[in-house]
Amino acid sequence: MSKTAQAVIEARDLTKVFRDFWRRPKVRAVAGISFEVRRGEVFGLLGPNGSGKSTTLKMILGLLYPTSGFLRVLGCSPRDVQAKAHLGYLPEESYLYPYLTPDETLDFYGRLFDLPARERRQRREQLLDMIGLRHARRRTVGEFSKGMARRLGLAQALINDPDLIVLDEPTAGLDPLGCRQVKDLILTLARRGKTVLLSSHLLADVEDICDRIAILYNGRIQALGPIRSLLEDTGRCRVTFPELPAADLRRLLETVRSLLGAEPAVDHPRRDLERFFLDVVAQAQRGATESSGALPAHGVADYLATSTAPAGATLLQTLAAAGPPPAAPAPPAPDAAADEAARQADEKLRRFLNPEP
Repeated sequence: MSKTAQAVIEARDLTKVFRDFWRRPKVRAVAGISFEVRRGEVFGLLGPNGSGKSTTLKMILGLLYPTSGFLRVLGCSPRDVQAKAHLGYLPEESYLYPYLTPDETLDFYGRLFDLPARERRQRREQLLDMIGLRHARRRTVGEFSKGMARRLGLAQALINDPDLIVLDEPTAGLDPLGCRQVKDLILTLARRGKTVLLSSHLLADVEDICDRIAILYNGRIQALGPIRSLLEDTGRCRVTFPELPAADLRRLLETVRSLLGAEPAVDHPRRDLERFFLDVVAQAQRGATESSGALPAHGVADYLATSTAPAGATLLQTLAAAGPPPAAPAPPAPDAAADEAARQADEKLRRFLNPEP
């Protein structure tokens, strides 16, 4: 299959000019951008406020007409009903009816896509499990926190089993646990053949999940390509060693110093804050009997897991089958021996970095 045949979104010289009442050009929001989003990838659309991201998304969704250029979504015009039937959208603000329950909300959106009653019921059950809101299915959406409403908004974007999923700030308002679950879900959907177009100001989230990105400024693409190649610093390299005896570490540093003609940086690797937070929360959840907020996700909805699934279990399926992750080991109680050992280790490291003549 050719690259063109694999493209879910094709944009060439796409331009959008907003005009005033007398049809005079007022703002060139998008100025001749060209890119494509391929099937099964997660594509990030980034840029500061006013860079043209929202206008581009609205043209892809068929909410705005391009002034000029070429744009195809799922092989059709963005305004074609056939394209919209296979598209899911999560806006930056979740516009949900506050007096409906999650059950009623998902049933309403299922009716918009003419899903049979039995299929709507099955998908509701699977989605509520997936987003961790089964226990709150009878509460009205107006009582939800922003994070819980965001989860429900994501569920409504998936009710029609879309081929293309457009997410505008999908983790806005979510706690770190919810952010990790949403990121895992996006990666799982991409592995199952779904295409995800993501716009976000949280660059750490984009870095975690996107295959390729485009950075916009003043309506033009300033950088485009695989995120790994764009971020890789080829002018430096990093080597990680296990714990070494003091004499071996001293010799190693002396060798590196003689080769580089400069002092190498030495530090200890550490866990990122997100991983540490998730370990602490997982340990607390095992001791909790009930929760008034969102619960942990339970795998991926079955109907979303039926297309082009690779061999082997996906990340969320593995986590669901294995149960909660193991608790992080409790830190030892401080005592005099531990303090003395830490002091000696610091003294050794100081001597390694500043050897006496």
